[in-house]
Amino acid sequence: MQRLKITIVGIVFLLALLSFACAFTVRFTESAVVTRFGQAGENAVKSEPGLYFKMPYPFESVTKYDTRVRTLTLKPEQQQTADSKQVVVEVFCTWRVSDPLKFFRRFSNAGDRSDEHYRQAEASIDSAIRSSMGVVSKFSMDEMFTTAGGSKLEEIERRMLDNVRAASDKGGLMLGDFGISVETVGLTRIVLPEEVTKAVFERMRSSRDRLTKEIEARGAAEAQAITSRAENDARRIQDFAERLAEEIRTQGDRESSEYIAQMNAKPELAKFQLAMDFLQQAYAKHATIVLSGTTPGVGLIFPDALAGLEEGKVPQVVRRNWLSDVMDQGVPPASGPKANTPASTGGRP
Repeated sequence: MQRLKITIVGIVFLLALLSFACAFTVRFTESAVVTRFGQAGENAVKSEPGLYFKMPYPFESVTKYDTRVRTLTLKPEQQQTADSKQVVVEVFCTWRVSDPLKFFRRFSNAGDRSDEHYRQAEASIDSAIRSSMGVVSKFSMDEMFTTAGGSKLEEIERRMLDNVRAASDKGGLMLGDFGISVETVGLTRIVLPEEVTKAVFERMRSSRDRLTKEIEARGAAEAQAITSRAENDARRIQDFAERLAEEIRTQGDRESSEYIAQMNAKPELAKFQLAMDFLQQAYAKHATIVLSGTTPGVGLIFPDALAGLEEGKVPQVVRRNWLSDVMDQGVPPASGPKANTPASTGGRP
């Protein structure tokens, strides 16, 4: 029984070892190159994710490459600008394995592991990028750092990328022929010597001052134009309002001339109409009004206001009565409207 258990365990172990030696998996971020006796044929690349089988080592071996984008940062290197200024440039690059078969054939002599292939590939990319840094010498310091008209840094990066992709080795082969795709080349930083930094800051300051003055001048001109337009509009509106007011006054004078003529013809009727308007306005409000007896219109309130009125005649608005006499003298009456005293009649019989 014990021997049977040992046999079963041995068989399971041999099966596991055999499956490990004859099968491999490919992830969706990988590509595998299957070689037979160290040689890779045209159908050696497995790019689709899944489980694959192969002959055990040493008949066939598998090298897996990560096809995702990788980043390479170069050491800072001193360059000279077009205006003979010294700058220290640090560059980075992003790349990936675009053709695993070409990549394996070019860099498999570096070792058996994919990491060794990556290092040799990055050495080739490093050499291509350093040769492309000469693009910096095509531009002056002002073109790289000025804010007027836009900086040329993006153009420098674009030219460096084109140069890296077009770079070739002694045999005339480019990075694309090695299965390498360079995605981007960028400037990580540009370090300036102290004296150059001062000069650059001074030029940037003068450029900003010039831009500030230009903006202020444009703002002042626009403000002056707006003020002028506002003043012209104000004068035009004022002239229009004055003309309209003059027309209204003229029309009012013309329309009122007829009524003024009628009032001049019958002044007593005009006074009576003024008194009636006063009464209408006074009774329309809930208030207690204390007025002098000689106020125009008050006389019509008295019961005897229309006493003795003849036919075709206008009532006398302002007339003497016992209330007006008392109010004028400032002495209260002894008894009602029939009191025949000097206080109530004002001294008249």
